[in-house]
Amino acid sequence: MKPPLISCIIPVYNGEQYLREAIDSIMAQSYRSVEVIVVDDGSTDGTATVVRSYGDKINYLWQTNSGPAAARNLGMSFAKGEYIAFLDADDLWYPEKLATQMARFKACSEIELCLTHLKTFQMRKPSVSSLSDEDLVTVITPYTLSSVLVRRSLIDKLGKFNEYVLLGEDTDCFTRATNQGTVIEIIPEPLVYKRLHSNNLTRDFNTVSKYELLQRVKNALDQKRCRDEKIRLSKKLNSKIENE
Repeated sequence: MKPPLISCIIPVYNGEQYLREAIDSIMAQSYRSVEVIVVDDGSTDGTATVVRSYGDKINYLWQTNSGPAAARNLGMSFAKGEYIAFLDADDLWYPEKLATQMARFKACSEIELCLTHLKTFQMRKPSVSSLSDEDLVTVITPYTLSSVLVRRSLIDKLGKFNEYVLLGEDTDCFTRATNQGTVIEIIPEPLVYKRLHSNNLTRDFNTVSKYELLQRVKNALDQKRCRDEKIRLSKKLNSKIENE
């Protein structure tokens, strides 16, 4: 029986410098049933040339510059896999990343979303292959999209990424998943390299307006209030039925 297909989606904008290492880390996975989808978010550098050098091993999509959330949504619309994984163009996976996660899905059918921990490194060397243990400076918590492996059925239930925020579509996604009672597995083993460099979008706080940050907080609170109100009404109804 053929193992389930995993669609690996890489959103990229002007990522020529790091993209090849990201793609190669997918190609090097011990879990072999994968498709690679690179979504070019309107790059103006040599990103397209890097992708095309892989020939038909890569599914290449292009869109006008619309942000990483829109790029991930486009990738998902073309994905054929039963499972979806995301990898930022400047990050990398350990070779056993997908196999380890798939083993957990197989062991527990209730799991819908699986995350792993990460190790970070400062980009001072030309290639990750030249890194030493001393370069991998810390282990961080798993709530980032590069660590995600998710059932396609959950994606269909949660809906698309929010394209109206420049930064934080991952936070919005995890909040929605938690609010809907998603069964989440967190693997304590670090299986992702998180690259830190001067152009990390998540480190450039000047790109995020105060309004956007407040909007994200408001959205999370609104979702919690809605859930709490549904619980309150349900309890009230059940109490009324019991008294009758």
